[in-house]
Amino acid sequence: MERTRWLTILMSILLVFSIGHPTSALADNHRSLQDESIYDVLVDRFYDGNLHNDEEVDVKDMDAFSGGDFAGISEKVDYIVNMGFTLASIGPVFKTATYDGNQVLNYEEFEPHFGTEEEFIDMIKVLHEKNIGTIVDFPMNGISDAHVWIQDGTLASIPTGEGTANWVATDDKVKETLKEAILSFVKKYDVAGIRLTHISDFDESYLNEIITEAKAIKPGLYMLSNEPSTAQFDLAPNIEKMNALKQAYAQVDPDSAQLNLFEDKNPTDLIQLDELIGPRFTYEMTQLRMFPPTRWKIAATALFTLPGVPMMPYESEIAITGKEAPETHPIVNFKTDMELYDHIADLNKLRNQSETLRNGEFEMLHNESGFTVFTRTSDKETWLIVINNTSEVANIEIDEEKIGENKRLRGLIEADMVRQSKDGKYRVVLERELAEIYIADEDKGYNTPYLIVSILVYVSFFALLFTIFRRGKKNKKTS
Repeated sequence: MERTRWLTILMSILLVFSIGHPTSALADNHRSLQDESIYDVLVDRFYDGNLHNDEEVDVKDMDAFSGGDFAGISEKVDYIVNMGFTLASIGPVFKTATYDGNQVLNYEEFEPHFGTEEEFIDMIKVLHEKNIGTIVDFPMNGISDAHVWIQDGTLASIPTGEGTANWVATDDKVKETLKEAILSFVKKYDVAGIRLTHISDFDESYLNEIITEAKAIKPGLYMLSNEPSTAQFDLAPNIEKMNALKQAYAQVDPDSAQLNLFEDKNPTDLIQLDELIGPRFTYEMTQLRMFPPTRWKIAATALFTLPGVPMMPYESEIAITGKEAPETHPIVNFKTDMELYDHIADLNKLRNQSETLRNGEFEMLHNESGFTVFTRTSDKETWLIVINNTSEVANIEIDEEKIGENKRLRGLIEADMVRQSKDGKYRVVLERELAEIYIADEDKGYNTPYLIVSILVYVSFFALLFTIFRRGKKNKKTS
């Protein structure tokens, strides 16, 4: 296992050198929304970093609090960092009756199981030091019927059963009080964004009022929603595109025609394959008797290269399954197979390193029955993404005008190499159920720096194997 991990690290070094050191988005503290990628997690289900706030915690009862807290996110921050995400969406943080934070009891207090105000501030600082912004959910409805403002008669509410209630969304006092709670939180804490949830009962003009005033307090603040909305949110999920991605990658030989939706070229659509509400993406694969690791590798390649802002709910990186909560909200497993985790990390890092992959022009060259080919281009770079989600070898001829003259297409996932033919075509052949990301380089024959780095990587790897072998022999002799 240790040897495999070192090999992954060495190959990552080679990957960085092989794409010519493009500028990293992570080095830019003024990145735009289109530069972001989001890791969506629940505080309670991440990591227990402070045992002193574990009153009535029961890790065997999935409906109960499991101990995850702000201190745990701070302690395990590198788990998120190493996947290359630039925003961490941590769900609701207010005093709550439920582990997921949605049944809010008090908007003016932090959930004791999650930690103190000081620990929350420290967590934001730790994430910020790693160049990761923090997004917090503000549930506007579906709160606990024991909410302090219901108990003391401050605001009008409607019981909705099973311990929950909704505010009377047309009541002026409700609207003003909720808005002030949101704005007060924005003023006080250095968060990168607020995601308003359970918003369907509130009118568009009111939501726009909140968005406008929050941004006036903190220019650059991201305002998000977890459901489609006509309000002026910076980011809201595009359900059509999410369903198109699921349909295209949940099984082999799909009808992938809906992927043409991405031709609208909207760079600020929130795109995702998986979500924390409803069945997980892996569940849909298993219902179709598909092999999740293969499905996920192909699907993740599309997610991080198509136009839009990618969001990945936690434990997608280990292909977690489940039909509904709490089964779909497991405690993060830090000791599992890392193959998919590493694949997501490589994809996200490529996206971070290339302005073109994030914001370049998008053109769909081919999309039929699971064989999808498209380009992301700019004045600086040309990328070709080829996804063969079919049960057969697939091939395509690409004209010179799409790639450029005398280029070499260098594959960064499967290490494929394609050169221009004498007739000017680029002929790409890809095995079944594989995806490849090509960077177009000038074809100047042998790439000396690339060869040097390759040799160094292999030398380092074999040196590592030799060291491990010698230590093993030495330990045998001394035992």
